[in-house]
Amino acid sequence: MDNKFFKNMESKTGVNMKDVFELASSLQGANFKDEATVRNVIKRVSQIANKPVNKETEDKIVQSIVKDGNKLDFGTLAEMLNKK
Repeated sequence: MDNKFFKNMESKTGVNMKDVFELASSLQGANFKDEATVRNVIKRVSQIANKPVNKETEDKIVQSIVKDGNKLDFGTLAEMLNKK
């Protein structure tokens, strides 16, 4: 991987790429039909992005993923977080 690329991403976003890779690794094999798992992922992404998620937004994301069967990816989470 290109270290310069990731350093550039870190400087532009303020997000530590090591944290992103650790999160991505932890998601492999995770059960996204489990509400507790989804809530933990939301909290971790919120911490990494330094964007607090209020209870109402968290509930909407959980509803969308667990109950409605929508996929969970960084794009989906970012879109939901930016709507708040």
